[in-house]
Amino acid sequence: MSDMLTQIKGLASQLRWAAEIDAPSIGTHSEVLCVGMGGSGISGDYAAAIAEPFGTRVSVHKGYGPVPPWAIRLRPLVVAVSYSGNTEETLDFTVSARDTGLPVAVVTTGGRLGKMAEDEDWAKIDLPAGLQPRAALGYLLGAALRVLEGAHAVDDQRLAFVEAAEFAGRAVEEGSDTWKKAEEIAGALSGRIPIIYGGGPISGVVAQRWKTQINENAKMPAWWSVLPELDHNEITSWETMPEVTKDLLGVVALTDRGDHDRVASRIDFTRDLTSDAVPWVGQVGSSGTFPLTRLVSLTVTGDLVSLLLAEQAGVDPVPVNTIEKLKKLLAKEDE
Repeated sequence: MSDMLTQIKGLASQLRWAAEIDAPSIGTHSEVLCVGMGGSGISGDYAAAIAEPFGTRVSVHKGYGPVPPWAIRLRPLVVAVSYSGNTEETLDFTVSARDTGLPVAVVTTGGRLGKMAEDEDWAKIDLPAGLQPRAALGYLLGAALRVLEGAHAVDDQRLAFVEAAEFAGRAVEEGSDTWKKAEEIAGALSGRIPIIYGGGPISGVVAQRWKTQINENAKMPAWWSVLPELDHNEITSWETMPEVTKDLLGVVALTDRGDHDRVASRIDFTRDLTSDAVPWVGQVGSSGTFPLTRLVSLTVTGDLVSLLLAEQAGVDPVPVNTIEKLKKLLAKEDE
């Protein structure tokens, strides 16, 4: 656990790094398409939540090419994000974007994507290397937001980086309110499959992050859903197997002041209607002035929960052996 904890504790310094780097000058773009997978791709989802109030639409593509017809028509700025620079899906899509003549900017530590950016003379932000991608969120998101600043798609985020860094630095210290909350939730989730519910642009995207962090760090299944959509389908799924679900599953609700006013009522009513079949083990509200800080506040809690669940399960949170095995199988198929 210690090495991943050290990496996650680096979030504050990563955000401070983002506050100090320069935004590349890449014209004006109100339409952006972020491309990335896994720990790199989530930065696009976070950037989309931050950019929305500025009137910028950030679409997120997680997969191979080709470029979809809507992007050929609207010609968005493509922001290719790959921590390693060698993510095959991201590379495939970026080649398609290049061949289609779309403008491209790159966020990476190097690899084939970094080389392509140099060859094509694309705007590029080089990231510090040496981390698991999922533990480099501050670098990845910070650089992506700097690219959006350079495209006049969002306002200057430096004050937001500073506030978020200060929060993250306090939150990851053992004994902090965030740490205590994480311990409480991880304890309540012991032996259960976590279900993370969000309710808006910020709480919803962080629910996704909680799910993937639990997958990769604790090596556990988990899922996420977002209100109010889940009240039109998933709410009925608790009706037929309560004798199973009440012992094996647990819901955590994430909230943010940007959630619609009706979402709070929906959370209360949904909990009342389903708690006999699935326990609601905790609720976490965001903190901070800026959207970035509110994202970070919910994120840190989830990262700590995932580490504590890994500790409970007796697994090392750092390696992702099954993912590496899959990559080797794909590489062998290409030989």
